[in-house]
Amino acid sequence: MQRITHANGVVTYAFESFADLPVSVHVSTRHGGVSPAPWNTLNFSIFRGDTPDRVRQNQQLLATALRIDPGAIVRCRQTHGTRVAKVDSADAGQWQEDCDALITDAPHLPLMLLFADCVPLVLYDPAHHAVGICHAGWRGTVNGAAAATLWAMQAAYDTNPADVCAGIGPSIGPASYQVGPEVADLVYAKLPGAAELLSFPQGPAENPYFDLWQANVNQLVEAGVPAAQIEVSRIDTAQTTSDFFSHRAEQGRCGLFGMVAWLPQNGRRCAAGTK
Repeated sequence: MQRITHANGVVTYAFESFADLPVSVHVSTRHGGVSPAPWNTLNFSIFRGDTPDRVRQNQQLLATALRIDPGAIVRCRQTHGTRVAKVDSADAGQWQEDCDALITDAPHLPLMLLFADCVPLVLYDPAHHAVGICHAGWRGTVNGAAAATLWAMQAAYDTNPADVCAGIGPSIGPASYQVGPEVADLVYAKLPGAAELLSFPQGPAENPYFDLWQANVNQLVEAGVPAAQIEVSRIDTAQTTSDFFSHRAEQGRCGLFGMVAWLPQNGRRCAAGTK
């Protein structure tokens, strides 16, 4: 991913493979906002102790940096599930209830989800100029949130998975994400190739480490997205708390960063095989 410092001091990351595509996708960092520690500084959650006023200021700062209307951003109440909300221009500025993915083909409609270790995913369909973003923690990953987002785009826009360009953003990495037996059991039960997704660097007697990145890549590939069209940031939020919030590394005392995606008026097909 490319690190971008905007004129007002806000710092975001963008997928390099999306640079020539007619879709805008940014992942915010913790830089450029007004919140004090432990939410320093660009926090977008009002449910972790920060004040609504500071969060509103942070939203305005991000919107200014990205040149979008803060009043048009579509958000949702995230529940670590697999429900997908299809939205259009009538939903501008609205909250969607109880979902973890948003899809649209409406131009100039920013979609936003929040994170602090869970996996941010973006799916872009160049043939139908549609975009989806998804929040996938361990629950969403083992229950197929990424695939559910793709299937929702197929149903809504006739998306062909072979056309899709995908990005997996900053999130907790396989070297940091140790899980308990209750999670490991679900990985073995629900995910093909589970033995490759769980590692035991401290020995088989210790709890394993779960590779959320590869699990979501596998899910998209199994659904028909070419592996060469999936960019994985490989930025581990638990090891880069200077840039990103990490619920695990900061023991829950942190803010949330965001993934924002929106479409311009017109689109064109991306070249297959981008990385």
